[in-house]
Amino acid sequence: MWPDNRHQAAVLRLLRDGGPRSRAELVDAVGLSRSKLAVEIDRLIDRGLVDTAGPAASRGGRRSSVVRIAAATRFLGIDIGASTLDLAVTDGEMRVLDRVTEHTDLRRGPTAVIGQALEMVNKLRVETGTARFTGAGVGIPGPVSFREGMPVSPPFMPGWHRFPVRETLAAELSCPVLVDNDVNIMALGEMHSGIARSFEDFLFVKIGAGIGCGIVAGGEVYRGATGSAGDIGHTSVDPHGPVCVCGNTGCLEAFFGGAALTRDALTAARSGRSPHLADRLREAGAVTPIDVSVAATEGDQFAMSLVRDGARRVGQVLAGLVSFFNPGLIVIGGGVAGIGHALLAEIRSVVYRASLPLATGDMPIALSEMGDEAGLVGAARMISDHICHEQGALHAPRPA
Repeated sequence: MWPDNRHQAAVLRLLRDGGPRSRAELVDAVGLSRSKLAVEIDRLIDRGLVDTAGPAASRGGRRSSVVRIAAATRFLGIDIGASTLDLAVTDGEMRVLDRVTEHTDLRRGPTAVIGQALEMVNKLRVETGTARFTGAGVGIPGPVSFREGMPVSPPFMPGWHRFPVRETLAAELSCPVLVDNDVNIMALGEMHSGIARSFEDFLFVKIGAGIGCGIVAGGEVYRGATGSAGDIGHTSVDPHGPVCVCGNTGCLEAFFGGAALTRDALTAARSGRSPHLADRLREAGAVTPIDVSVAATEGDQFAMSLVRDGARRVGQVLAGLVSFFNPGLIVIGGGVAGIGHALLAEIRSVVYRASLPLATGDMPIALSEMGDEAGLVGAARMISDHICHEQGALHAPRPA
């Protein structure tokens, strides 16, 4: 189930990203003669990677046939969140066929959480009639060694350090598996079917339980030497600030991550500084970042100050990244990004004010429109890229 050369890999990418095409169109796009392309397509058909889908519209002369990614192609996306497990099955063009979401607790450890995920996989198999996955992509909310397929010292995930997530899932699923940081797969999802589709160089910023940044350069995710590129949540923004879960002081995440917002909202509710949050605490017995969002929208002054202060700090960090990386777009996503345009307006104000006009003149900063589907599509796209990529296809070990 692996392409044999770069021409086959090019055909698979074209069919995945652009949908079914005629053989004549593929001749023009791949740059092979009709006879040579026919040989490569026949080999892909023999391997079960592509199908024919009837005759194409006539271009004069003998009619060409339409080729598509094999209808049986199924990718599995697994997005492990701080408190939720999201799983989806996609077809070969990354369209979500079915998905399932359950609450989880990462503190139970990797064996329990992965066991829960595998039970959810069985549900998806039944719902979609999937006997075998072509590949699976996994996102984890913490630092990941991409090469080894395992988390490395994730701050709030006891027991996960260097757990062999990739090998464990590959053995259970009997297909190729890749594991990456959750922000990177969200960036891939945005690049495939979100507002970043037409951008080669952009930043995807997730503001949720943690804060991270997916860096896409030249159409590829940049992971750095060891896989920790983009970990902006642990950039110090105030040496006298609160202690972060990573052990350092004054990290961005310690001011504006989900846990920090919950902490500050609870303090404000108990002290009566926020009437809205105080009412919410009485009603529900707890407050959440969503409650802060609602309170800010309804004009609660303290909630609005939390949003402005956090967004200002995020904007300061992003302004430095804009000057350094010069992205064409910044996309803001994650649970806290649900605060919406009040958050976005403050981030824009700081970035546009603090960065050079040459870097920001044509650079939009926008909220993600994909929501929690970005990670699922991105996970599927990640493993699809691995299978389609000429070097990965030629040199990666074949699945058993």
